[in-house]
Amino acid sequence: MTTPATTGAPPRDLRDFYENPAVPVASGTPRSLRQARMLARALNRPATASPQTILDIGCGDGTAAATAAPLLPGHRVIGVDWSQDALRRARTRIPYAVRGELTGGGLPFASGSADAVLFSEVVEHLVDPDAALDEIRRILRPGGHLMLSTPNLAAWYNRGLLLAGVQPVFSEVSLRGIHGRPGKEVVGHLRLYTARALQEFVAASGFTVERLEGAPFHGVPRPLRPLDRLACARPQLASILLLHARRT
Repeated sequence: MTTPATTGAPPRDLRDFYENPAVPVASGTPRSLRQARMLARALNRPATASPQTILDIGCGDGTAAATAAPLLPGHRVIGVDWSQDALRRARTRIPYAVRGELTGGGLPFASGSADAVLFSEVVEHLVDPDAALDEIRRILRPGGHLMLSTPNLAAWYNRGLLLAGVQPVFSEVSLRGIHGRPGKEVVGHLRLYTARALQEFVAASGFTVERLEGAPFHGVPRPLRPLDRLACARPQLASILLLHARRT
C-alpha cells in the first residue's frame, strides 16, 4: 500500500520537514497522562517534595506539557523545541517555551540545572540519539529524572504484521509517503526501539532504569483499542514504551 504524504511540497531536509505545520507534533493524551503520572509519583517522594524544574524537550505544540501540568502542581514546566512553528503553538498552552537544540551548541541550560526531563516521542526522530542523551545527562542534576517515551517496534500488532511480510507500524521508508504498511501520516521516524533495546541504550548512556510501562497509541483503529489497552499490562507488547530512568 502506498499513501501519498499530506505535508505539502517534498521536504528539502529534515529541518524543512519538521518546520512544516502539517506534520503532527502531538502524540495523544493517554500517553501524556500516563507519563505525567509516572513523573508525579517520582517527584512527590519525600526526598523531592520541594518545587522542581521540569524540561519538556521536544515539546512540540505544548499539548503534552499542558496535559502534564495539572498533575505537577508547584513544579515549573518549561517547553523546549527548535521548531519556531512548534514554539509559537506551545506558547499558547504553557507559560514557558524556549528555543533549544540537543546537538550543535546544546541546550540553553547550565549543567545540573534540571530536576527532570520529559522526552516524549523525540528519540525516534534523531540522527544522533547518543549525543542527545549525553546532553540530557549534562543538564540533569545527579539523580535527576528522565521520562522517555517512544513507539515500540515490537508492539503486539507489529509482530503479526512482520510475520505477514508487512512493514511494521511506526516505521517509515520515506518522508514523502507511507509505503508497505497501514497508516496515512508521515511523521519522520528514523529509529525504532524494542523494550530491551531501549533499556540497554538508556543504561549505556549513564542512566539507571527505574521503571518501564506501556501506553496505548491513539492511531490504533477503534475496534482494536481495547486490545491495545490490555497490551499495556506487558510493556514489551504495548504500542508505546514509557521509561523512567535517573541520572547515575
